[in-house]
Amino acid sequence: MKYLFNALIVFIILTYNVFGQTNDERIEGAVSFVTTSNIYVKFENTQNIAIGDSLHLKSTNTACLVVKSKSSSSCVCQVVNGCEIQKGDAVFFVIKPKEKVIEAAPTKEFVPVVLDADELLEDPTYKEKIRGRISASSYSNILSNRDDRHRIMSRLSVDADHIKDSKFSFNAYLNYRHILDQAETSSLQKNSFLRVYNLGARYDATPTLSITLGRNINPKMSSIGAIDGLQVEKYFGNNYVGAIVGFRPDIFDYGFNADLMQYGGYFGTITNSDNFYSQTTIGAIEQRGNGDIDRRYTYMQHSSTLFKDLNIFASMEMDIYSKVNYTTKNNLRLTNLYVSARYRFSRALNMMLSYDSRKRIIYYETLQTEIERLLDDDIARQGARARINFKPYKNIFAGISYSKRFQSDNGNKSDNIYGYVTLSKVPNIGGRLSLTYNRNESNYLLSNIGGARYSKEFLNGRLHTDLYYRLVFYDYTSGMDSFEQHYFGTNLSYNINRKLLVSISGELSTFDDENNIRIYSRIIQRF
Repeated sequence: MKYLFNALIVFIILTYNVFGQTNDERIEGAVSFVTTSNIYVKFENTQNIAIGDSLHLKSTNTACLVVKSKSSSSCVCQVVNGCEIQKGDAVFFVIKPKEKVIEAAPTKEFVPVVLDADELLEDPTYKEKIRGRISASSYSNILSNRDDRHRIMSRLSVDADHIKDSKFSFNAYLNYRHILDQAETSSLQKNSFLRVYNLGARYDATPTLSITLGRNINPKMSSIGAIDGLQVEKYFGNNYVGAIVGFRPDIFDYGFNADLMQYGGYFGTITNSDNFYSQTTIGAIEQRGNGDIDRRYTYMQHSSTLFKDLNIFASMEMDIYSKVNYTTKNNLRLTNLYVSARYRFSRALNMMLSYDSRKRIIYYETLQTEIERLLDDDIARQGARARINFKPYKNIFAGISYSKRFQSDNGNKSDNIYGYVTLSKVPNIGGRLSLTYNRNESNYLLSNIGGARYSKEFLNGRLHTDLYYRLVFYDYTSGMDSFEQHYFGTNLSYNINRKLLVSISGELSTFDDENNIRIYSRIIQRF
């Protein structure tokens, strides 16, 4: 009995030590913020937590997070063990018992960097990246038997992502062209043209929700072109949905036109693994003209990569609305189909195949006076292309392609063959030499074009030079006289520094008694 009593006392003491200290050995917290790369956990105090420690998910009792950095009340963590973490999930940290400290010789003190909680939680995943380019160029065509022509152009492109590490981004792409020798007589014969292709701002409300305002081209619906208005996109893991509402640019001057309203939505999914990547988007768009339906269609866009060797791209547009003689129907009409595949057999050999079928886009309100004529000529313009690039020897690159255009009435048909051979390092003198040949046969013309180009760099690659020659034979099947034409050209471009480039090109073309000169110059500043 005495031994039983003593054993009971020992059991009670051990039980007290184990269970009585449970609350002291655990620190509980909650997930406060989730991004694509980091998880943020809020505690009352992080004094006993060190960088590299593991945090457990309370619902599964599994070590799911590793601490990367911390403040006095927050930890920035990385997910481990394939856990799925959501905002509000309860987590805990188990305090390890302190080991006996053994005095040792003093060493250099290691002081970890501790960040303030506000610095950890304020847009930590957004990093500023600004890149842009501004250029100015001039083009002069000096003709021996006709009037000379001169024009100047300038371009500006800017992509400013997450300005000052914020949620705001900005992009712009503008093009201005002015014809110097042409008098402006009407709005249809202008000598100055300003084209705004992109000019908008994006706000990333969260890492999975973005809002875009202005004129922008959406890469998930690139066939629609520029959109003037509002675009919203939301991700749910590897899936996403989006919506647009706004206007189409004017079909004549590409300016803003409030009469060309459009709206629609799309959804898609992304698959990403070591050996396979794909992205597929499906959507529907309705476009209006002066308040009435101009066009209504659905579209699909797909791209994928298999084992980093096979790349596939496909896009399709299917019209689902028609209006003829005031009668509306929901007829299906395939207006655009494009499929391409590129396969890399090895580093020295790759092949590309593509097919496209396109019909004229019909806007039933904007072009209502020409609907019957357009529908009478509603024939798909089709094309197929094959291309092979290969590297037979160390410094030799070569390729050949064949493309064919055709349609059911045999109109606009053409066959085109193109081949090239490039020697990337010419023996003894250095530089690069390329030889090309192109043959095109259509309903009314047979052309054969041969060319040679020699390129070389000087001053450690800062000065680039080109010399080229082309010989062209034109043979018209309609009875016109055949003729040959010679082109001689050169180009000089100089990189003043990594971001500033100036260049000038000159070309002389001769045929019969004509001698025409073309001069092209430009300056490019990157930032």
